[in-house]
Amino acid sequence: MTAERRIVVDDRPMAFRDGESVAVAVLRTGEHPGHGGTLCLAGDCGNCVAEVGGVAWVRTCQTPARPGMVVRRHPPTGGPRLPAGAQAEAMGEPWAPRVHVQREQADLVVIGAGDSGRAAAADATRDGRRVTVLDAGAGVEVVGIYAGPTIVARTGEGMLHLHAHEVVVATGAAEIQPVCPGNGLRGLLTGRAAERLYAAGMDLGTAVAIGTAPDGVPCTGLAGRLVRFEGDDRVSAVVTLDDDGAQRRTACDTAILGLGRTPRDLLARMTGHPAVRVAGSAARTFDLPPPPAEGVVCPCTGSTVEDLESLWERGFRELELIKRSSLVGVGTCQGGACLPHLRAFIADRTGQAPEPFTARPASRQITLGEAAAGVHVDAFRRTALHDEHLALGARMDRFGGWWRPWHYGDHLAEYRAVREAVSVGDVSTLGKLVVSGPDAVEALERLYPSRVADIREGRSRYVLLLNERGHLIDDGMVLREAEHRFVLTFTSAGAGNAEAWLRDWIKIWGLRVHVLDRTMSLAAINVTGPLATDLLGRLGLAQPPAFLRHVHADVAGVPCHVMRLSFTGEVSYELHHPVDRAVELWRVLLAAGHDLGIAPHGLQALQGLRLEKGHVIVGMDSELDSTPRRLGMDWAVRMDKPEFVGRAALERTAGLPDARRLAGFTMPGPAPAEGSPVTSAGEIVGHVSSSFTSPVLGRAVMLGWLKRSPFPTEVEIDGRPASVVSPPFYDPEGARARA
Repeated sequence: MTAERRIVVDDRPMAFRDGESVAVAVLRTGEHPGHGGTLCLAGDCGNCVAEVGGVAWVRTCQTPARPGMVVRRHPPTGGPRLPAGAQAEAMGEPWAPRVHVQREQADLVVIGAGDSGRAAAADATRDGRRVTVLDAGAGVEVVGIYAGPTIVARTGEGMLHLHAHEVVVATGAAEIQPVCPGNGLRGLLTGRAAERLYAAGMDLGTAVAIGTAPDGVPCTGLAGRLVRFEGDDRVSAVVTLDDDGAQRRTACDTAILGLGRTPRDLLARMTGHPAVRVAGSAARTFDLPPPPAEGVVCPCTGSTVEDLESLWERGFRELELIKRSSLVGVGTCQGGACLPHLRAFIADRTGQAPEPFTARPASRQITLGEAAAGVHVDAFRRTALHDEHLALGARMDRFGGWWRPWHYGDHLAEYRAVREAVSVGDVSTLGKLVVSGPDAVEALERLYPSRVADIREGRSRYVLLLNERGHLIDDGMVLREAEHRFVLTFTSAGAGNAEAWLRDWIKIWGLRVHVLDRTMSLAAINVTGPLATDLLGRLGLAQPPAFLRHVHADVAGVPCHVMRLSFTGEVSYELHHPVDRAVELWRVLLAAGHDLGIAPHGLQALQGLRLEKGHVIVGMDSELDSTPRRLGMDWAVRMDKPEFVGRAALERTAGLPDARRLAGFTMPGPAPAEGSPVTSAGEIVGHVSSSFTSPVLGRAVMLGWLKRSPFPTEVEIDGRPASVVSPPFYDPEGARARA
């Protein structure tokens, strides 16, 4: 005795028969695979989509039922639930399985194995062509045609990428679905769907046919024009309008729709390539349905005739504009159900039917894994020390376009190593540009709001990079190596944009300047903490540079550009060195500092360290329109300079009131979440951009925005009182960094 085979739908087992789709199996139980609407069972609409095997927006009418398959219907309103079970380890393999991709070449590809497809294939075969036929019924579902032409199809084994010399789209015609009140009820079937279900032995109950009745299906044909469907959840009656203007109500269990056909040409409308042609019903011109008067036009998005009329009254007259503003045609079926009605709506008002809109691949919702099949590119770069971090147990994370250690197991221990002993951090991700040439000084004076010409050789200066509106786009350091040679550093995330910014302006100005990007060729290690100088002394740096100075020297035999800076608030040296010596230098530093309590620190500790010093992270604490005044960085701008990028905007706005300021906040207890609203007198006046529970200060410290004046001195954050203060919070005199 054969065991009953079942699928699981909304946590309930349902039996299915050999060869049945998920939709037919659900219908056999008397239920609907979706939440109502006309079923075509041909993949032309989105009324049967559900989550299958954890993948949403799957057409259940095109999905063969398999034992143990888990199906969850989408909610009546809103989108399906987000997938659960995201991997806990960011560096681990993706939780979704890899999708196999097969790449092939073909002479002539025929899409569709119906009458027209078989005829096109037979004609080509007689002419000596090599023909490949792709058909969803055979398990090969074409989802897109791209330039080339290249056909992308989904198969039972994965994805197929087929490069063809010629393509024939023979996908036939779809049946028109109704637009009228009640068209979202259950029990509505197209003629073909009714034929399939009746042939499968299903009882359709009392069935009525509107329009053309299907062959061989017991039903009562109704004359007249369709007015509406009635019923609570399932259709219970159809109301039609006779030629004499009288309405007729007919009770039923199933309504079968024979309202005409429309070309199934979605794939053909994806590319204008001359090697792609359409054959059979997909190339025919069918009559449009009557213009819709009332009801839901697009079942996928819920857009109604009323929505279309409102847009028309507001001047939206082009099909593409109406599509975008009403969302008719942008749902899962890409106009399969609603496009004929949208064209009829416009034709009724203009006297001319518009051409169908351009279709965009894919014609079916595919997963990101299917879309990227055969391609694996980690868009985030790795430093030369990446494997060293992993060996030390680092939890890696993506930050600023790079994989970086978030912590090594205990971010507070890493924090204490910086504040009390010595620590090393990988800062290879910083942007590093060498700018040289006879006009280098002039170029940098024009680019930066700070003075550059008076920076002496061997010294450096913190600078802001502004756009023409005077808004901050990045920050970094300018280090002078010689009269006409400078080293510039930028943030990890902003380096690429900053380089392009410099090159564009230099070209516009016609200056004699050379720019060399050394971001990838130089690694950088930050040695920081009260014992940092002692550690480097052990490794040969007998004369370390003073604060904001820099030298070229060997450290443990590795040539380094040693920069005395501080982002942590402690003594800090950045060691910029050849990338192929990074692992060697990293290991030597850790070994030499073992008795000093050395420990590497990750971004989590660094975020707290820099926040205690009130250092701003561009893009985190700043906003797109943050000016130096709003950031409290007027000290980095010299308005007595004759010109620099952004000067005109800053001068124009200098006398205007500005109710936006980046401020510091402190409060007892743990730090609130970043993004928390800042309130004053019951009103929201800003938000927190960075927060940290400071071990050394014993309270929470924050940076955040105040966006109403007068600026308060006391606020509430996370329902607790907080004080508005001026950073830095830790060592405001900067004595420790200069020690």
